[in-house]
Amino acid sequence: MKKVVAVVGARPQFIKHFAFEQEAKKFFDLRTIHTGQHYDENMSHVFFHELGMQKPDYQLQLGGGNHGQQTGLMMIEIEKILIDEMPDLLVVYGDTNSTLAGALAAAKLHIPIAHIEAGLRSYNKEMPEEINRVLTDHMSDILFVPGVLSENNLAKESITKQVFVVGDIMKDLVLQAVENQWIKRQAGQEGRYYYATLHRPYNTDNKERLQYVLDSLNDLDIKTVFAIHPRTKNLMKQYGMVEQKYEQIIFIEPQSYFSSLGFLYHSEGLITDSGGMQKEAYWLKKKCVTIRKETEWVETLLHDANVLLFDDLSGLNHHLNTPCYRFDDTLFGEGKTSVKISEACKKFLSSKSSNV
Repeated sequence: MKKVVAVVGARPQFIKHFAFEQEAKKFFDLRTIHTGQHYDENMSHVFFHELGMQKPDYQLQLGGGNHGQQTGLMMIEIEKILIDEMPDLLVVYGDTNSTLAGALAAAKLHIPIAHIEAGLRSYNKEMPEEINRVLTDHMSDILFVPGVLSENNLAKESITKQVFVVGDIMKDLVLQAVENQWIKRQAGQEGRYYYATLHRPYNTDNKERLQYVLDSLNDLDIKTVFAIHPRTKNLMKQYGMVEQKYEQIIFIEPQSYFSSLGFLYHSEGLITDSGGMQKEAYWLKKKCVTIRKETEWVETLLHDANVLLFDDLSGLNHHLNTPCYRFDDTLFGEGKTSVKISEACKKFLSSKSSNV
């Protein structure tokens, strides 16, 4: 069997990797490196417990630190592993520092790279994720994009070879969770509420901005259940913000994957700055307001299923109460993305062997 090494490190990557792992282990000797970029219990290890994922073959515990420091340390350690393993293919997901570090290490060793969730663009280079995804796309040998818009983004940058439109791998697991009623069995909050997840630096790292966001949530017509990121919680303490002051906000700890989907499923709508949750809200047919100036998931904006707000949050209540009249059940695929990716990787590696 061909050897494939996958790099994971952040919450969405565990979800994507689980879906890929289920199919890929049928064809490949699959090894996993967990960089430890997210080290909170509910944001990393719980995926191995809840989803029954294979334990990582390598656990690096390299969370924390500035972007350059974190990425550099990851490159050093991933390179050591790749030299030892010398896989036939490296798989990376999305747009995190773990993604970029894995891709750079593999590229220097001439190991082919497969990028799952390629081609996304926010065109906001102030976001570290945008830098990570662009660089990773240009290093990758085989690119799996969720839709035609992402394929077009790559074509604009002259990346046209070995690009496959396969849908979104996160949809595989969401549909599986719906079909098996895992979501329905999760407890939400009693009564009507909105669900919120906010963690990006431009919403949290400035005291006045975070104050404005929290005040806006507190002014909504019904309560907001806010799954607060550990970093945001620490910033609130640093800024002297007391949770009890916000009577309309119910602060809860970061949720495990299915628990988070459960809160979303039972809610009246989502308020987020997360990329992945914009899609999850769409697939669960929940109105979403994204507290950002742009989104890489532009398809979710159709029919106002997802609305962008940033500078002026006074319209938050209005948009949450304006229903979307149409959700496209085929958006980002049919839930078979992991099968398509595994088959394409198998064919790619077979063709490389035949050319040797």
